[in-house]
Amino acid sequence: MTEVTRGTEERAAVTAPRGAKWRHIGPGIVVAATGVGAGDLVATLVAGSKFGHTLMWAAVVGCIVKISLAEAVGRWHLATGRTLFDGWRSLGRWTTVYFAVYVVVWGFVYGATAMSSSALPLVALFPDVLPLKGWAVVSGVVGLVFVWFNRYTVFEKVMTVLIGVMFVVVVYVAVRVGPDVGASFSGLVPVLPDGSLLYTLGIVGGVGGTITMAAYGYWVNAKGWTDAGWMKVMRLDNRVAYLTTGVFVVAMLVVGAELLHSANIALAEGDRGLLDLDTVLEERFGAVTAKLFLVGFFATSFSSLIGVWHGVSLMFADFVDRLRRERTGTAGAGDAVAGPVGTSAAEVAEGRRESSPAFRAYLLWLTFPPIALLFLDKPFGLVIAYGVLGAFFMPFLALTLVWLLNSSRTPAEWRNGILSNAMLAAAGLLFLVLCVQQVRELPW
Repeated sequence: MTEVTRGTEERAAVTAPRGAKWRHIGPGIVVAATGVGAGDLVATLVAGSKFGHTLMWAAVVGCIVKISLAEAVGRWHLATGRTLFDGWRSLGRWTTVYFAVYVVVWGFVYGATAMSSSALPLVALFPDVLPLKGWAVVSGVVGLVFVWFNRYTVFEKVMTVLIGVMFVVVVYVAVRVGPDVGASFSGLVPVLPDGSLLYTLGIVGGVGGTITMAAYGYWVNAKGWTDAGWMKVMRLDNRVAYLTTGVFVVAMLVVGAELLHSANIALAEGDRGLLDLDTVLEERFGAVTAKLFLVGFFATSFSSLIGVWHGVSLMFADFVDRLRRERTGTAGAGDAVAGPVGTSAAEVAEGRRESSPAFRAYLLWLTFPPIALLFLDKPFGLVIAYGVLGAFFMPFLALTLVWLLNSSRTPAEWRNGILSNAMLAAAGLLFLVLCVQQVRELPW
């Protein structure tokens, strides 16, 4: 046994939990709250409104796909002591070029999108206080201040509260509309009605599937999980996250099927479709249910905002630190495992990324430049670049994980088995199909 292996096992023995593992759950809650945004809820509602309960099975398959992907991300961080970007960098410089362009363009456009999404329910709740753009700026700045002055522990607690609100509201609305239990269970039988293929792929691959899945490993490390001794806890945490996501998806499909499909009601495109649902709920169940739904809408949108503000900023900080180390040839703690210029999971756990200039610089990038997009139509070229880069990210994540977790970069004990390879390959193929479709639908 090598000294490195022995040291890793000793750290695992000390840090791994000995008692109940449920109290350690946290990063999964964060990734679930961040990954399910208002746009995901609208897409699921529309699928329910068009096809009723028929696509319920797709929600189940989607959960399995996301559990496999997130487990692979967490396994890489814990098994190797290296961050995901460090793994990407070991595959070649092309990954750096892609990520650098992606994180800049995506962050610029997403910042405006997240702020607008958070503002929509606030305008509906408080119509005489500020206009949409005013609430959007307030949402972005509040998110910036919160993430800037708090570390992961506080961030996780707030995200837990927000996902609790989301969960209660979405499930309450689903129960309130009176679901047809028999029809819901019949939707677990895989069928594809005419014209449903793209909606099905969207449910399987879209809900909860963004760059935040890559951020999961960083949140795992920020929680203090830095070695393979936490593997079982991480897997439990991950399953809880995507089972929660599955409940959201099923609940919104039920709402779409029972409230919209039967009445042949169409929703507006984008996040504004949730305001249409608010109107329908008020007419059907009264103002209290409608207002409660708007609170859940805000929790959904704002949790995604601060989740991205924190998680993607962590990734950007790691990206910058990795490039700095390559230029200087320096190494840090844990590099006996990570390699001569590797970045260690321990450094994320110590909070060094959250206080770094790069972390805060990306926070500013997500907040202030996108405000200009709130007052202007998005430039045509930027829309195209954002769409293409965004479409390619999930195939990039799935296929690079297959590469990393089948290579000598991962300790033999934690490399992919047949099931993991099959799930990641299926996910990669699914996301490639969605990628092609998204690119075809861009306004070329």
